[in-house]
Amino acid sequence: MFSLLACTLLCSILVCLVSYNYHIFAVVIKRGRGHAVEDRRSRHCPYLDTINRSVLDFDFEKLCSISLSHINVYACLICGKYFQGRGQKSHAYTHSVQFSHHVFLNLHTLKFYCLPDNYEIIDSPPGDIMFLLVQRFGELMRKLWNPRNFKAHVSPHEMLQAVVLCSKKTFQITKQGDAVDFMTWFLNALHGALGGTKKKPSIITKAFQGSMRIFSKKLPHPDLLPEEKEALLLTEEYQEQMSESTFLFLTLDLPTAPLYKDEKEQLIIPQVPLFNILGKFSGTTEKEYKTYKENFLKRFQLTKLPPYLIFCIKRFTKNNFFVEKNPTIVNFPITNVDLSEYLTEEAQATEKNTTYDLVANVVHDGKPTEGSYRIHVLHHGTGKWYEMQDLQVIDILPQMITLSEAYIQIWKRQESSDTNSHTAE
Repeated sequence: MFSLLACTLLCSILVCLVSYNYHIFAVVIKRGRGHAVEDRRSRHCPYLDTINRSVLDFDFEKLCSISLSHINVYACLICGKYFQGRGQKSHAYTHSVQFSHHVFLNLHTLKFYCLPDNYEIIDSPPGDIMFLLVQRFGELMRKLWNPRNFKAHVSPHEMLQAVVLCSKKTFQITKQGDAVDFMTWFLNALHGALGGTKKKPSIITKAFQGSMRIFSKKLPHPDLLPEEKEALLLTEEYQEQMSESTFLFLTLDLPTAPLYKDEKEQLIIPQVPLFNILGKFSGTTEKEYKTYKENFLKRFQLTKLPPYLIFCIKRFTKNNFFVEKNPTIVNFPITNVDLSEYLTEEAQATEKNTTYDLVANVVHDGKPTEGSYRIHVLHHGTGKWYEMQDLQVIDILPQMITLSEAYIQIWKRQESSDTNSHTAE
């Protein structure tokens, strides 16, 4: 199910965004005293579709169903009950939190309000629908990290509805999607909805964006004669070109899986060290890339590392007929992964810390089109690892994480104190 995939992947992204700089992201959503943000939120209330007109009857005496007061009474437009006030200690506020009923009408002023966020709802023509994604994501974050929650769990249902709507049903609750496709769309959608551009940063780019140099060299067509190839290689068009590019995640290529079997006629599952596939970014490893018309030889080298580094391990190969999955196991340490050797000399001189620890690991199990997802997440406060799949959460030993078919990994850059503590251990 897409909802399960989205929830598990969201958990890992939430961990990083919250621990990187929670208050920066929250202030975009929760800056209740700021008029500009308040107005925009008022005109994009995500709960208007929850109004239940069948239970609304304003012929009843307008008394609070709890205090029986007729002063400052609000009607819940989801269940039809009346409550007094809308402040944090009011009956309407408690009702909104306890039952997730958010739309209220002041029966005296006839103004509509959204609780518990406590902003006025202004009915207007639809604006930027992508802001709904930011709003729902912000609400989910605040629910998860609210120390005064009435319940020990929160529902991501509203968030998933926003994903379906904002992605124009590319990702649906009833259909499992690809984790990398979803993550790519989600991060870029949040960046754009928060006002980010290629030149203007957002919390997404501050947390996840790095940069690299790409060295590209055009190759002559393989059907040409040797002398024709040699002549082309001397022209400017076929000389190596260097460009700068940013990234939100790094794609790591797996070696081709062998087809031979062991003595029991079972396919051997190959293994590869993480540092082998990271060699793609050493600045010396060349790989051929083919397009419809032309072929290029490329090599990569990193110039800037982000606070959180995402690896996407390329397990799936698609063609016109089917999807193949590479089952190769990537051997990786959980902590102290030093990436300094993949930086340019200039970057090595400026980057203060290049060592990372794993904080989340998304795994794909089973066949390419019929498999399932699970996620490993580090609880930073206790240092314990947990595995989540569907609604099941269990403890897991760090050694077991390395045996999985990792698909997406999120690494956190060590701070100076973290480096010292790891050294002491």
